[in-house]
Amino acid sequence: MPVAIITGASKGLGRALAEALAGRGWDLVLDARGARALAATAEVVSAHGTRVSALSGDVTDAAHRTELVAAARRLGGVDLLVHNASALGAEPLVRLEELSLAGLRRALEVNLVAGLGLVQEALPLLRASRAGTVVAVSSDAAAEAYETWGGYGASKAALDQLVAVLAVEEPGLRVWAVDPGDMATDLYAAAVPDDREPRPEPAAVVPGFLRLLNERPPSGRYGASALLDGAR
Repeated sequence: MPVAIITGASKGLGRALAEALAGRGWDLVLDARGARALAATAEVVSAHGTRVSALSGDVTDAAHRTELVAAARRLGGVDLLVHNASALGAEPLVRLEELSLAGLRRALEVNLVAGLGLVQEALPLLRASRAGTVVAVSSDAAAEAYETWGGYGASKAALDQLVAVLAVEEPGLRVWAVDPGDMATDLYAAAVPDDREPRPEPAAVVPGFLRLLNERPPSGRYGASALLDGAR
């Protein structure tokens, strides 16, 4: 069975992706900081009959990243790495004049540095896979200038560039940055708590990610909305 590592998998998009892949027969290594929520997700996902290794920890911890890849190796390798874990830098979001440098560093460490660290750890196994794939969950804030989204958007823009370079350096892999769009997640609620506009549930954008895995287009940056439109 193919094996995927998914960070930030206890809820939101990470959990929705885990459930979808489990339904397709994938074995999974799941990461999140909250042990209780992660265990609940693992219980749901394992009901599909898939093998699941759920490891709570912080992706900025190098030892934890090593544990994630070691767990995947025990399951047979790494065919897919999804870097979904994200930090805002401030909750709720604030203008740049108010953004603490510590908050910016945290966003960069989680969204960018940890993503590269995990790729570096998993790269030998990704190269050995017949279909080695890296998915970095991006944001429209990486490409558009939204008030208060500067720190988070900067970290995601840097992630997009890192992914683009990785694709050039590793032509044998598929490397995609995917913008899922706004979703009804705890992260978005923490970012903009006063926003009461309805947002799609994470499960609604998962078919876009699955389309990438099915069709395996060239490495690059994709928007889930466009992928969903093309799937209809």
